[in-house]
Amino acid sequence: MADLLYLDDLTIGQRFTSTGSLTVEEARIKSFAAEFDPQPFHLDDAAAKPTLFGGLAASGWHTAAMTMRLVTDGGMPIAGGIIGASGELSWPKPTRPGDVLKVSAEVLEITPSKSRPDRGMITMRIETLNQKGEAVQVFTVKMVVPRKVAT
Repeated sequence: MADLLYLDDLTIGQRFTSTGSLTVEEARIKSFAAEFDPQPFHLDDAAAKPTLFGGLAASGWHTAAMTMRLVTDGGMPIAGGIIGASGELSWPKPTRPGDVLKVSAEVLEITPSKSRPDRGMITMRIETLNQKGEAVQVFTVKMVVPRKVAT
């Protein structure tokens, strides 16, 4: 496992890429949708064809969950874990069966806390990319990151 990074270790423009990838399976798209987002374009290819997706598409929430898996499996070795405080989420292209997803992230802003010297906030842009390099999800997120404890 990579060394954990604290607020003091990060720099604006620093980039991270997931160490692995995830292949999107049709059965998983349907089972996630059946449990959490039961809309026809996530459950049935024939029902999805006349929609704006033009075929079966994963729920955006499923894409977000797969993104989190890629990030926690080695995409960003942030000390204290990946703790989001707020963010803006978009899905510019649908995630499809057979897509192979990877994550690319960049530090946009670093703000040490004035009231809590043991932590700060960073703003990250996390892009989930398919095998063609197309963004299927873009997440600009503010995250809480611990600072190194003075010894």
